[in-house]
Amino acid sequence: MGAVRDFILHHFRHFNAAALVDAAKGWERHLAQGGRMLLTMGGAMSTAEIGIVVAELIRRDKIHGLCVTGANLEEDVFNLVAHDNYERVSNYRELTAQDEKALLLRGLNRVTDTCIPEEAAMRKIEGYMLELWQAAHQRGERHAPHEYMYQLLRSGRLKTEYQIDPRNSWLLAACERSLPIWVPGWEDSSLGNMFVVGATQGNYAFSAMKSGLEQMSTLVAWYRELDARHPMGFFQIGGGISGDFPISVVPLIGQDLKQKVRPWAYFCQISEAKTSYGSYSGAPPEEKITWGKLDVDTPRFIVESDATIVFPLIAAYLLDL
Repeated sequence: MGAVRDFILHHFRHFNAAALVDAAKGWERHLAQGGRMLLTMGGAMSTAEIGIVVAELIRRDKIHGLCVTGANLEEDVFNLVAHDNYERVSNYRELTAQDEKALLLRGLNRVTDTCIPEEAAMRKIEGYMLELWQAAHQRGERHAPHEYMYQLLRSGRLKTEYQIDPRNSWLLAACERSLPIWVPGWEDSSLGNMFVVGATQGNYAFSAMKSGLEQMSTLVAWYRELDARHPMGFFQIGGGISGDFPISVVPLIGQDLKQKVRPWAYFCQISEAKTSYGSYSGAPPEEKITWGKLDVDTPRFIVESDATIVFPLIAAYLLDL
C-alpha cells in the first residue's frame, strides 16, 4: 500500500481519526459496488489548494459531479493564473484592523492566511468573462456559471498565463471530463457581483446566466439518469448552500415529482461546526432520514475537523498514496 494510506490505517484508530478511516473505507466500498460520488465544497477550499487532490480524484474516476460555492468555482481559476502574486500571512491571527485596511489598499483580499490579488486575479478573469457574457447575450444564449468557465478554459486563452501545474486545478480536470457542476447562490462571489454590475449597466441581460432554480432542474435530470444504474454517494466539505442545495434533490424527485428514486447511498460530512438543532447543514445525518434524503441503512459519517487537513488524507487513502 501507499505510505500515507498505510500510516492512516496503522495510526488512525479512534475518535475523529477513526471516523476519517471509516469514511474513506466507505467511499472506496461505495465505488467498488458501482456507485457514483457527488462532492460538495463550501468555504474557501480552492484557495486552500484542494485542487491538488480533487483534480487527481476526478482523473481517477472517484468523483462524478460537484456542487460548489461561487467562490470555490472562481478561486480555482484565480489560483491558476495569479498564484505567483498571492501573499501568505502566517500571523493572520495577530492582524489589527489597520493591518487589514493596509492589505485592502494594496489590492489584497485576505482568505485566512492567503491574500488573493485583486488585479492579477479578479480583474484579469473579469475581462475574459465579460466578453463571454456579452457574446452569449448577443447570440441569445444562456449558460450556467460553470459552463462559462468551461468555455474560457477550452478557448486556450489562459494557457500562457498558468502559474501552477495545470494538473493541480480541479476545475481543469472537471472540464476535461465535462463533469457537471452546480453553483447555487453564485451571486455571492466576486464574479457574480461583477456580472450584476454588467447587467445593471446594460452590457447584457440578466437572463444570460441560468438561475439556481434551472440548475436544480439539471441536477434532477442527472440524479435520475445515474440513479437508474448506480447507487449515488454524497461527500460534503463544510456546510451551507453547496451541501444543502444538492442533497434536496432526492425528496424533490420522490415527494414532489412523486417518481421512484433511491435515497443517497453514502453520506459523509467534514465540518468544524458541531451538529446542532434547527440548522440544515449542521444537522446530524440521522435528521436527514426524516426528509427522505438518506435511509436507515445509508452509511453515514461525520468527521469533525478541519477539512484542509482531513480531506487530503482521505484522498490519499483513496488514491493509495
